[in-house]
Amino acid sequence: MKYRTLLLPLALAACAHTPDATSPASSSAASTTATASAAPTSGAGLLSQYHWQLNNAIDSKGTRIDALFVRPDQPVQLDFSANRLNVVNSCNNMGAGYSINKGRMQIGPMVSTMMACPDPSLTALDDAIARRLRGSVSVNLLARGNAPSLQLVTDSGDTLSFTGVPTAETRFGGPGTTAFLEVAAQTVPCNHPLIPGKQCLLVRERHFDEHGLATGTPGEWQPLNQDIEGYTHTPGIRNVLRVKRYTVKNPPADGSSVAYVLDLVVESEKVGQ
Repeated sequence: MKYRTLLLPLALAACAHTPDATSPASSSAASTTATASAAPTSGAGLLSQYHWQLNNAIDSKGTRIDALFVRPDQPVQLDFSANRLNVVNSCNNMGAGYSINKGRMQIGPMVSTMMACPDPSLTALDDAIARRLRGSVSVNLLARGNAPSLQLVTDSGDTLSFTGVPTAETRFGGPGTTAFLEVAAQTVPCNHPLIPGKQCLLVRERHFDEHGLATGTPGEWQPLNQDIEGYTHTPGIRNVLRVKRYTVKNPPADGSSVAYVLDLVVESEKVGQ
């Protein structure tokens, strides 16, 4: 029995819009706030170095906005490039252009996919996000060591507070390179100095053209003696992954000098026994 989901053309299109990475934020005991005097590029530069996860949201009366917290294990997240923000962990894929000037963030029309949400609370989540991320909002960006915070205040008095989680580009100090890895349906035994009987992913590199068509010859199958960050393998499911590959500076003696971070699952197939 086989089923297959193909997302490769979408994945390749997304590659064309991947934002350039920025250098890591400097850590300092002193805190810095992006206020009305901050240059637009400085705010955008810091914003793009982090995933901004919603930790609190209250209205003008101080009441928590519960519609924004329907999935506690998947908090609403904002990702920024130089001139675009994307909403992560909503039901639909959502995004809009933005700019920052004199302490205000101007957000353009929100563009969203039209996928039907199975849970009504997820539909309400999309609506709650879209209502608050539009027009002009006050922005307060506080960089304090490795735990920056972002606060957006709407004209109606709603306050959304976010915590910054470093992106892979920030953590590894560079943009990395894009690669496609095919992951076999079943893991294989592999050697690990600290984990007897370890099972590893069996992978091979794949290549695709700009139209999403396979090109060249796939690489040789080989055990991957490390994890792919963000990827959880399900036995019996073969996947093709778009990953970012990063160089690890000063890796531990038993660690790899390369890190893999999941970008997108572009093909998935259940392989029958």
